[in-house]
Amino acid sequence: MCVAVGSDHAGFPLKLEIVKYFNEVGQGYHDFGTYDTVSCDYPDFARAVAEAVAHGEYERGILVCGTGIGMSITANKVPGIRAALCHDVFSAHQSRKHNDANVLCLGARVIGVGLALEIIEAWLETPFSQGERHLRRNAKIAALEGKCK
Repeated sequence: MCVAVGSDHAGFPLKLEIVKYFNEVGQGYHDFGTYDTVSCDYPDFARAVAEAVAHGEYERGILVCGTGIGMSITANKVPGIRAALCHDVFSAHQSRKHNDANVLCLGARVIGVGLALEIIEAWLETPFSQGERHLRRNAKIAALEGKCK
């Protein structure tokens, strides 16, 4: 699996740690930016990662900003994206197991590097359960896409 990764300026230092970790463990990734701490607009990077995942170029994506909230809101506007804002391992695990989340959002000003890497590990390793109730619920979420204008 190759993961699409992106951040804004606030998330950039944590994204560097994530990329470093991916290099150490041999996890494939593509970095969509930003590439420094110069102030920028998080929707630009959230959209790039979310669209790449939605179009099937990458199976999953990880987005980092100050709180993770802006990235999550933006990514979830892209049809086919189920972005989960997670600041603990249990939520990351459940977002995959029950919701088949395909984008993980993290807040660099909320959690530290150690916890972020634990969350990512759990999120990447947890499969979707594909139970009937979870499939039904995800289908209901997908049915909402494009209906609210």
